[in-house]
Amino acid sequence: MTLTTAVLLMLLSTPGAYPYTFPAYDTVKGIDVYADPAEYDAAVHDAAFVFEKLRAPSDGLSIVTYLYRPADVAGKKLPLIVFLRGSTTMGDQAPQLVTFFHRLASRGFVVLAPQYRGSDGGEGRDEVGGADLADVTSMLPLARSLGYVDEANVFLYGESRGGMMTYQSIRDRFPARAAAVFGAFTDLDVMTQPPQLQKVVQQLWPDYAQNRKAIVERRSAEYWPEKLDVPLLIMNGTADPQVDASQPLGLALQLQALKKEYSLVLYAGGSHVLTKDRLDRDDRAVRWFEAHMKR
Repeated sequence: MTLTTAVLLMLLSTPGAYPYTFPAYDTVKGIDVYADPAEYDAAVHDAAFVFEKLRAPSDGLSIVTYLYRPADVAGKKLPLIVFLRGSTTMGDQAPQLVTFFHRLASRGFVVLAPQYRGSDGGEGRDEVGGADLADVTSMLPLARSLGYVDEANVFLYGESRGGMMTYQSIRDRFPARAAAVFGAFTDLDVMTQPPQLQKVVQQLWPDYAQNRKAIVERRSAEYWPEKLDVPLLIMNGTADPQVDASQPLGLALQLQALKKEYSLVLYAGGSHVLTKDRLDRDDRAVRWFEAHMKR
């Protein structure tokens, strides 16, 4: 397989990046949830943008981070979206995520996406909302080191588990101008009930039986809505099999009572990652960020 234009550009760019070749669409498991072949080809062959894999320091560990940016950043200061993916420990997710990045970058943003400790060859162990929250914070010094990021305009965009970590990062005072989430659970206790998740729960949190209350409350935004002080766009599908629409609706009602700035969008028949609504989903997120950008 030959290197794509994006990869060739990558080799000439950020120090610390390493070579990456995007595979053929039909060889990527589960990619149809995120993109069709035309979207994928457009993203990986667009010479106006560069995809890079970086190694970034986080809490004494080295984690893998994806960077997607315009090929020409000379003399520019561009707003940043920190994209927080879903799921737990994963391997290479670049093919699944590149179409996300392409849509966001095409609207003028740089995208950084930490893959969390333990994923894609990164060091450490993922706690899904525990010590790995430092992997989100570590994006700030990394962004500063790039030289072309506008540090006054940093935004959070979270999918599923990444949406939960978006809530947590806001709670912990991550300096985001605004944030958007989709398929983000607000009550971990509900999420850990299905029998098929019990094995995963024991792997993530071996002390879950002893410390269930603390683990659940640390990761469930419904316990601390008063700390969500960033303008928040909440999106969810009404047919989401993992996060029932009652979860984002419940959080929205809490935010409403607290007079927080938020917007709630429920997509009729929408799936967990809003596959059929993905273009509208990302357009809404970008417009939300633009509306809250510091000029």
